[in-house]
Amino acid sequence: MCLFCSIEKPYIYENAHVFAIYDAFPVSKGHVLIITKKHRNDYFAMTEAEVVSLHEALHALKSILDTLHAPQGYNIGINNGKASGQTIFHLHVHLIPRYEGDMKDPRGGVRGVIPALQKY
Repeated sequence: MCLFCSIEKPYIYENAHVFAIYDAFPVSKGHVLIITKKHRNDYFAMTEAEVVSLHEALHALKSILDTLHAPQGYNIGINNGKASGQTIFHLHVHLIPRYEGDMKDPRGGVRGVIPALQKY
C-alpha cells in the first residue's frame, strides 16, 4: 500500500485534485508536501487538470505560509524517478520556506542536489 494513498484528513489544504500536509521530516519551518489525490508516479503522469490544481495549491499555500511564518523565499521541488532521489513513488511537491541565514550561502539553490555543482 502506498504511504500517501492512505493519508486521511485533516489536510492543511485541499482542492479538486491535490491535498497538502506538513512534511513529517521538515527541512524548514512550514515545509509542506502537496500530493495528488489520485495515485500518480510522478509529475509527468499528471493530467492537465491536476497540473492546474497543483499550481493553484502552490499559490494558496504560499499565502498561508507567508502569513504563518513570513519566510523570505521558497524552494519548490519535485523528485521524479529513483535517480532523482524519489523514495515514495506517488507524486508529491515540496514547498519549502526559506529564511535569511538558514544556510551560510544559499546561492545555487536547487542545484545543491549535487553539492559539487551548486556553486558556479
